[in-house]
Amino acid sequence: MAEVYTRAPVRLEGKYGAMLVCWVLGNGCLFSWNSMLTIQDYYVALFPNYHSSRVLTLIYQPFALGTLAMLAYNEAKINTRKRNLFGYSLFFIATFIVLLLDLATSGKGGLGSFIGICVISGAFGVADAHVQGGMIGDLSFMLPEFLQSFLAGLAASGALTSSLRLITKAAFENSQDGLRKGAILFFAISTLFELLCVLLYAFVFPKLPIVKYYRAKAASEGSKTVASDLAAAGVYKQGPDTKNEHDPQQVERLNNKELLLQNIDYAIDLFLIYALTLSIFPGFLSEDTGSHSLGSWYALVLIAMYNVWDLIGRYIPLIKCLKLESRKGLMVVILLRSLFVPAFYFTAKYGDQGWMIMLTSLLGLSNGHLTVCVLTCAPKGTRAKCIRKSSSFVSFRRYICWCNSRLVVAYRQRLVKHPKFGIFI
Repeated sequence: MAEVYTRAPVRLEGKYGAMLVCWVLGNGCLFSWNSMLTIQDYYVALFPNYHSSRVLTLIYQPFALGTLAMLAYNEAKINTRKRNLFGYSLFFIATFIVLLLDLATSGKGGLGSFIGICVISGAFGVADAHVQGGMIGDLSFMLPEFLQSFLAGLAASGALTSSLRLITKAAFENSQDGLRKGAILFFAISTLFELLCVLLYAFVFPKLPIVKYYRAKAASEGSKTVASDLAAAGVYKQGPDTKNEHDPQQVERLNNKELLLQNIDYAIDLFLIYALTLSIFPGFLSEDTGSHSLGSWYALVLIAMYNVWDLIGRYIPLIKCLKLESRKGLMVVILLRSLFVPAFYFTAKYGDQGWMIMLTSLLGLSNGHLTVCVLTCAPKGTRAKCIRKSSSFVSFRRYICWCNSRLVVAYRQRLVKHPKFGIFI
């Protein structure tokens, strides 16, 4: 039976359930891609001549950036429900194909398998552009806690896959077949997880009372992209709150340029956050392969520590007194993060692994904290019919990640391996 939402209910129900679902959906947004990144040691052994760690990233980022740019430009015409369902379904299908490809070839590698993996990497980029931009726009007109939970889920996927990788490395460290078993385990879990995300978004999330209320509210403010979400939940807008075409506040809509100029400082904030973070992680940390007591575990520990503290940082804004909301304050703190550059340089040159682990943890903590602060503050004061353009901010992250991956490749091509110590100089 259809429901009608014309006013705010006395108590919005389902808040914590919605936060949990948002966390799972955020996790599913990057779980497959992080799984592929985490098993690079398996792909290096499987494709020793094709530089998989470089090529897969270079393929993924342009597909993600190009797709996201097109979606941001045409966001007013796109059905958000179909966009997100397509993204999660593509994640599920692509991850399942990775599993089938490895089983079909019995883990023998070869050019054909590598091309297949590259195609799947591009599919992950397309899926990520659909889901991450769509979900950020979808959640931005709801409670800030929903967006915070989704962003925390993004970080949790990295922490979870890093933990699984450490476990499988410890269990199968000296077995080549163990690498393949770990890869199959990763993608079996990822496939089931992505299927769970499809089901949650399709059948659970739209029917939560608090989600139905905020989507009906967005429709009353002129949003044209929530109609199918409301229909899926059996909600139809009627009554005095229905859109009035003669109300200038209802028909007013900011274009991409106007919205960008209105939020230019937030766009610059995200640009600076990820320009710094991605210039250090993972490229610089992966290349810091000097002599350490942790040996081959060193790079894995650094990446795991970054992911864990990035996750912790995304929960800090839940403490009101620690959440940065001042636009000037955010810019000042983000500019101060540039001190990480000399800090990492001198630590790599003169410090030991303990200092490097501490710096990497602080990098992840500040990255997660500031990302959530910017993305939860940016939608404030913007009407729902414009707020879905928030996905445009994500394109700044995609562009910086792609540029940095290109720089890492160029840098690595100049590296020479020391014949005695096995380090790169």
